[in-house]
Amino acid sequence: MNCGLPGLALAFGLATAAHAVQDTARFDFTDQQEAHAEALAETALDSDLAWDILESLTTEVGPRLGGSPQEAVAREWAVRMLEANGFSNVRIEPFDMPYWERGPLHVELTAPFPQRLYATDLGGSASGPEGGIDAGIAFFDSFDDLQQSPGGNSLDGMVVYIDDRMVAAQTGAGYGPANDKRRFGWLEAQARGATALLIRSVGTDSHRMPHTGTISTPNATSELSQAARDYLDAEYPDYLENPARSRIPAIALSGPDADQVERIHEMGEAMRVRIEANSGWQETAQSGNVVGEIPGTDLADEIILIGAHLDSWDEGTGAVDDGAGVAIVTAAARLIADAGDAPRRTIRVVLFGAEEVGLLGAFAYARENAGEIGNIVLASESDFGAGPVWRFSSGVSDEATPVFDAIGRNITELGIIRGDRNARGGGPDIIPLAMAGVPVFRLEQVGTDYFDLHHTPDDTLDKVDPDALAQNVAAWAATVYLAAQADTDFRTQDE
Repeated sequence: MNCGLPGLALAFGLATAAHAVQDTARFDFTDQQEAHAEALAETALDSDLAWDILESLTTEVGPRLGGSPQEAVAREWAVRMLEANGFSNVRIEPFDMPYWERGPLHVELTAPFPQRLYATDLGGSASGPEGGIDAGIAFFDSFDDLQQSPGGNSLDGMVVYIDDRMVAAQTGAGYGPANDKRRFGWLEAQARGATALLIRSVGTDSHRMPHTGTISTPNATSELSQAARDYLDAEYPDYLENPARSRIPAIALSGPDADQVERIHEMGEAMRVRIEANSGWQETAQSGNVVGEIPGTDLADEIILIGAHLDSWDEGTGAVDDGAGVAIVTAAARLIADAGDAPRRTIRVVLFGAEEVGLLGAFAYARENAGEIGNIVLASESDFGAGPVWRFSSGVSDEATPVFDAIGRNITELGIIRGDRNARGGGPDIIPLAMAGVPVFRLEQVGTDYFDLHHTPDDTLDKVDPDALAQNVAAWAATVYLAAQADTDFRTQDE
């Protein structure tokens, strides 16, 4: 969530100009357009459509890990759902992907106080050796501490444990710093001779629900210690062409179990752990993006792309991440189509595949549709749960910024304030499009408790508030409708 967008043209040199335009120019929609947007929002607040879509997905499909047979079931479900809701040009755009599968896992502290630990494999984790691992724990308060530790075989045969608590925030800002250990802890540990990695779950809850999530494959710009970089060059010399994969188990402990490990460490006791891990990479599998459209009228060749990701982690039913997003954008587009005053621009809904395991669907979509990216005039994704929208941000041309200010004024009654006028991202799956110069907007949700549920077995339908879900649909319907009607070039002139 809240990913930065390196290489995005909107990131540079836009702030001063956009604010200057906002100070000197004002745009207003017609009274008819504003009334229609208001009526759309009111209809959405009273509609159960998003809830019905979400209930169907989480009940009839359930968990849907990227590349799994269950994700294929989800794609077929999505085609039926979009067709039943009147979308045109409904299709699956398939792509191949490496497939990681979860196997049985057992983790227990064997000394000084033997007890089971509740844990989950991270996506991309390797299996342990036959017979398991029985080793001492090397405790690190933070990922930075591990990176600053000696290289070579300084942790030979040990199990590395990284603590690093995540801090809750309305914007989810604590996720990035806490997530470093999940992304590259395996490589830093492996470079020092460790036999496994344990981390405190990247989450903010106090429940015995470990948070999964994928580990990262390094590239030339990854922020690694020199020890890890030297090891990478020696052991994975072609890693830029063939991504480096972990050779050790990489495992997350639930918050309460991480607290237990921390308490024992503070007692000064040496700890040992036994790990039996059986996850790993399987044969190449197929995933796919599911696409449907609400055709435009006189500007039909211009596309507003709104998306969510269809896949989920395999331990919950993916209601919050990201079934809610699927329901929100689909319901918003359907309500626009049903309300009369057809959108001038085409509204394209893309339900991305295999987001959780590395934005694979997002990059596949940008690659396979490269010739059409110039026709995508605006893009955004709903992928931060089902909390109410509280802020509206945009990253568009100087000329279009007053249009988005006007949209902001039209959704204030939903409790939404105007945010960043130079936003760099429209959501994780929008990153490849934004990097190619596609303008973006973001309807930002309250995320204070999002990371209580994120990537856990607790991500289930009962955690979603129907009223907050409806408020999201209202905000998306009004925003997308108004953007579809505006006589404005959203792109900056040099793109």
